[in-house]
Amino acid sequence: MRQHVTIKDVAKVAGVSVTTVSRYLNGRYDRMGKKTKERIAATIKELNYAPTASARRLRQSQSHLVGLLVGNMANPFSSLLAKGIYDVLQPAGYDVLLMNTNDSVTNEARALDRLYTQQVDGIIVQPSAGEFSQFQTAIDQKIPLVVVDREIPDQPATVGKVTSTNQTSCFDLGKYLAEQGYQNIISVSARYAEASGQIPRIAGLKKAAEQVGFNYLNIATKKGDTVTDLAPKIKQWVQSLRGRTVIVSLMGPILFDLLDVFKILKWQFPDDVGLVSFDDWAWSRFVGEGIFLVQQDMETMGQLAAKKLLQQIETGSDQSWPSFIPVKMVPAPSI
Repeated sequence: MRQHVTIKDVAKVAGVSVTTVSRYLNGRYDRMGKKTKERIAATIKELNYAPTASARRLRQSQSHLVGLLVGNMANPFSSLLAKGIYDVLQPAGYDVLLMNTNDSVTNEARALDRLYTQQVDGIIVQPSAGEFSQFQTAIDQKIPLVVVDREIPDQPATVGKVTSTNQTSCFDLGKYLAEQGYQNIISVSARYAEASGQIPRIAGLKKAAEQVGFNYLNIATKKGDTVTDLAPKIKQWVQSLRGRTVIVSLMGPILFDLLDVFKILKWQFPDDVGLVSFDDWAWSRFVGEGIFLVQQDMETMGQLAAKKLLQQIETGSDQSWPSFIPVKMVPAPSI
């Protein structure tokens, strides 16, 4: 007896995604080439495929809409992250509903409720909330979810996540700076939201300090702090330490503040103090002789998050796994 042919069988033989076959069956031919339509039609005829009533209802319930929540659109990181996501989802036939939470847990909860109402097929979130309970409704409703960039300590291992190798990269950075002759490392962090990728970065530097033996401290800033608040703190710490000191910005926007601080204090890097930034700021090579970077690849991060989400949507799976994007050191004379 001939086995029942499924939409997955059609997609496999035609060499396209399940989503593309679904779009064909529902008459959604936008962004679909003539050859693709002909190949799907021929495969359906060859396999004698007839969608079941339940399959038709399932496809008709799909919105082909994905929600994307970012913490702060003013940060170029979020823009490049979104670009990577769009580059994967739009060719697959999905529209992306981009929402800015402004690093607010309340705004994030409101945005999530709106996405549930819109019956999105999946959600990618750069989280603001520090507890996973904020996103439990998505899991309960079996809406595919991928967390990107920032880390939530109690996130279940079976929920999709894409982040940089935050702790490992900063552990390696600490050892490298010690090898360059620095006895003191001061990092500067900024917690705009509860969730953060900076916590594991601090942990990596702490671990390196314990193993290698350099002095390490972190200066935590918060919303509302100004460079005139930060400058005397950094000056006090640097003057209290013996040996060479390097300052590490744990996220891109902090680098702007540190450049202001150096100007206020009339410091030159690396003559007075070394300077390193954890982020992607390619323009920093034009500052002085260039700033040493620990560089993330945001577009790749976004693309991988979108691929994870797309796989869940197409397979109907409610589980995924963490992925970690390597970062690279980009040497420059600032140290």
